[in-house]
Amino acid sequence: MESFVAIDFETANQYRSSVCSVGMVVVEHGIITDSFYHLIKPNPNFYCRWATDIHGITYWDTIGEQSFPEVWERIVERIFNLPFVAHNSPFDEGCLKAVHALYDMPYPGYQFYCTCRAARRVFPDLVNHQLHTVSSHLGFELKDHHNALADAEACAHIAINIL
Repeated sequence: MESFVAIDFETANQYRSSVCSVGMVVVEHGIITDSFYHLIKPNPNFYCRWATDIHGITYWDTIGEQSFPEVWERIVERIFNLPFVAHNSPFDEGCLKAVHALYDMPYPGYQFYCTCRAARRVFPDLVNHQLHTVSSHLGFELKDHHNALADAEACAHIAINIL
């Protein structure tokens, strides 16, 4: 696969609809051509301490941010009907479906591929198949793990190399 969109969501709490940030990297013909990062006012709008401990985003960081539909409008114009790639894609696909349902937005059946599953097939002997482990194995240093854009960049690098 030479063209795709690597995407990563962070959530504020246990609800998949509570996306509080999105990172996206567009890859065309094996080359990164665009990237995008945005904080999002989550829905429901509360943060669990464990979520903030993971990604560092707080209620005060997103209180003045746009809601998902406004941010997604800016993403749709960049993705060119390309398939999505995510590390542990069931999570990110679940987030995307949940926010589309929450805001009564039509869900066009986006196609997702999982770099975690692919890494398990290609590198069965790695100590684990976490994003930072696989990207490091491929020579990409993930410097800000759980920043949605940094994670999407690492995912894109993995996908370019093994999908």
